[in-house]
Amino acid sequence: MITIGLLIFTIGFSVYAMNNQEIKFKYLFHPYSIKRYKQHYRFLSHAFLHGDYLHLAFNMFTLWMFGPIIEDVIYPMLAGSELEPNHKFGSLYFILLYTGGIYASTISEYFKNKDNSHYMSLGASGAINALVFSFILVAPTAQLGFFFIPMPAWIFGILFLGITFYLSKRKTGSDSVDRVGHEAHFWGAIFGIIFTGILKPELFLDFINKIFH
Repeated sequence: MITIGLLIFTIGFSVYAMNNQEIKFKYLFHPYSIKRYKQHYRFLSHAFLHGDYLHLAFNMFTLWMFGPIIEDVIYPMLAGSELEPNHKFGSLYFILLYTGGIYASTISEYFKNKDNSHYMSLGASGAINALVFSFILVAPTAQLGFFFIPMPAWIFGILFLGITFYLSKRKTGSDSVDRVGHEAHFWGAIFGIIFTGILKPELFLDFINKIFH
């Protein structure tokens, strides 16, 4: 199972890097180093690092909650059908969703901070939000918790995107590696919606029908 592999690798590498600052700096997202030293691997590697145990635990818990259902149920059905799911292509699409969420969450920050040697970030939040919002598009009436308040997933999504967008506009550009990358959260979520919708465009109409019926 791909989700299990991601969990094991991310937890192991994150814990190792928390105790080795040289490794953490080598692999975190640092736009200045990407531009100046062509260290393009940082676009991907930063997602397997976390600032602290709480950050790691929150992201890995969310991955554990949403990863299996998307990998084993939703994407195989999108790649095939409900009666004949295609697990091979479903797994491929799942990998593309996760890695695409990582890249999508960093592109905007790269262009804003490629000449800022002080800007750094890390964490799997962009990929995690891609999973969550992929699920929301497919199952908008499922119950999700927002600050422990249960609500339909589509309402959760609207609140999350609105708050995240607002908070991203308040950033000053001086964020340290342990601060929240709200813009990364936002674009990871948007990628999850778009990518899943491309796989099956009728999901957008289904989304609307499920909300209003």
